[in-house]
Amino acid sequence: MFPTYQVYVIENSAGRRYIGLSEDISLRLDQHNADVSKWTKGKGPWSLVWTSLAMPLSDARKLENKLKRQGRGSGFYTLTGLPRPQPS
Repeated sequence: MFPTYQVYVIENSAGRRYIGLSEDISLRLDQHNADVSKWTKGKGPWSLVWTSLAMPLSDARKLENKLKRQGRGSGFYTLTGLPRPQPS
């Protein structure tokens, strides 16, 4: 059986988000909060705000890239169902 992956979105207290994929999201979240990840180091603590269903790696990479291409546009919120941040 092939391993399955999930795409995830984490967020810090400043509202910054990071999109990634992993076989083990709880381990990966621990790594982000332990400053192991280059892109999230020193910007935590991070909390998990969204995960996809489990899927093969190729599908997970496609979804991760699709979410990242959406930026802060409406497509990201449509795909994840996350609420849009309110303007300050």
